Amino acid sequence: MHFPQFRKYKNNLSYFKIESNERFIEWKRMTNKWEKIEIEATILPDRVFIADMLEANSLYWDNITETEFNSFLKSV
Repeated sequence: MHFPQFRKYKNNLSYFKIESNERFIEWKRMTNKWEKIEIEATILPDRVFIADMLEANSLYWDNITETEFNSFLKSV
């Protein structure tokens, strides 16, 4: 798999840049602002979360392009 990969929650309240199997950045909507959260997966639950995001068929995430992600960042 090539990195980075990009995802968003189907409700558009979080956007993700997955940099590797062990690291991702999440932009999460918090009331009236966006919060940037950087995660280094050092524990199994975080690694499983990343693996779930990278699965092709997801009920929770949409695959998005880098262009879509960058457009989102410009609006933040």
